[in-house]
Formats: sequence, structure tokens, C-alpha cells
Amino acid sequence: MKINNLFGLLGKNIGYSFSVGYFAEKFKSLHLEDYDYVNFDIPTIEEFPAIIKDNPNLKGMNVTIPYKEAVIPFLDKLSKKAERIGAVNTIKFTKKGKLKGYNTDYYGLKKSLQPLLEPHHKKALILGTGGASKGIAFALEELGIGYTFVSREPTEFSIGYGLVNVTTFDNHQIIINSTPLGTSPNVQAFPPIPYEFFTSKHIAYDLIYNPEETVFLKKAGKRGAKIKNGYEMLVFQAEKAWKIWNK
Repeated sequence: MKINNLFGLLGKNIGYSFSVGYFAEKFKSLHLEDYDYVNFDIPTIEEFPAIIKDNPNLKGMNVTIPYKEAVIPFLDKLSKKAERIGAVNTIKFTKKGKLKGYNTDYYGLKKSLQPLLEPHHKKALILGTGGASKGIAFALEELGIGYTFVSREPTEFSIGYGLVNVTTFDNHQIIINSTPLGTSPNVQAFPPIPYEFFTSKHIAYDLIYNPEETVFLKKAGKRGAKIKNGYEMLVFQAEKAWKIWNK
């Protein structure tokens, strides 16, 4: 059967991807027989235009690490929020054949973090400064939560891991891992922070969903922190992407 409606995930080393299975189930449940969702696993973003050229039946894409920022110059338009965030994780192919970028990461994070929040959760530490971290920062702004970025090399916008101490933990009650550290198959990796300063007043949130419980979450959980992985965030952002593609 000819597939008229193709969707896919753009990324690098994405064999573990959640999206292919999720959308396969969705298409099946909705009896959408001429729909398919595939991985576009490319070594460099320069190969993106060839994907568009070779797949005229493409209707929409999700974008993951490491292309959420790098894909922007290849798009015709950005939604207002994607422009403000500076990262794209959803692309819609318009009826006129134009490519428009959206960010649904911030929406997924906001929806999944909200139920965990208590009045004392006033500030967050965002580990990592890649494309995913930008959506997180935007979501936190919408929730009225301040944040500090942590990166390997300190910059004018972030502190280095070496500066994270007990005072940092006292001042930041939410710690969010937006780095790929701990993703399968490298499940033993974790961000280099002093885990002994986690308490029951903290939330540890990991964007990673495979494995279900990363070393980051295990270490935080042992100190009494509330823990959550990125699975629910992915479901929320995937559903938002589906709405965008179909509106």
C-alpha cells in the first residue's frame, strides 16, 4: 500500500526512540492505514534537505538531540513560541509546502511538572544547555519558577558543575537533567553534581525515559527527593505535535 501520510523523527543515534512505537500504536488505534512514522537518523544536519526531497509524502516531523537548534536555518517559518525559545522539536509541512517549526517540549515539561509543584518550589537548576534546556527554561518562566543553567564550561549564562554545592541545593528546589547522561545504552553515566544535598523538599526530574530510572533519579530518590522521568513529558509533547500536524 502507498503511504500518503509520512511522519518521522529527525535525530542522531535514535534507535532507542519512543516516537516510532508511540505513533505506530496511535495510527493503529485510529485505523489510519496510509500513515507511517519512521526514524530519520542522520550524522549531520546537512543531510536534512535530502530527506525532504526524497520524501514528498512527509507531513510532519519531530526533532530530537542534537538538531533542535541546528534545524532552524532550514525552516521557512517559526511559531512565536519556538522563535522565543530558540529551539524546535516539531515541524509541520504546510499545504503550500513550507516548513514551520514549533516547540512542544516546553508544553510537555510544563504539564508533567505541574502536579509535583508545592509552594516552596521556587527555583530550578537546569543541567545542560542544549536545545532541550531552552524549552525547559520557557516552561519554568510560564510557571513563575526562576532557574539557573549548569554547563561543563561556565559562561555568562551558566555556572560550571564545580560550583554546585549545598547552598545551590538550598536555593534550587527543582533539579532537571536535560543532558543525555544516563541514556541507554550508557546507563551508568550521570551528571556530576553532589547528590548528598538532595532532600525530601527537592524534585529530581530527568528528561530521559530509557532507562525508566536513571542513576541521577536513583541517587536523588535515595535522599528522599520526589523523582520523575521524561516519559509523560514525551507523551504530552507528542500529542501536542499530532494536533499541530492536523490543524
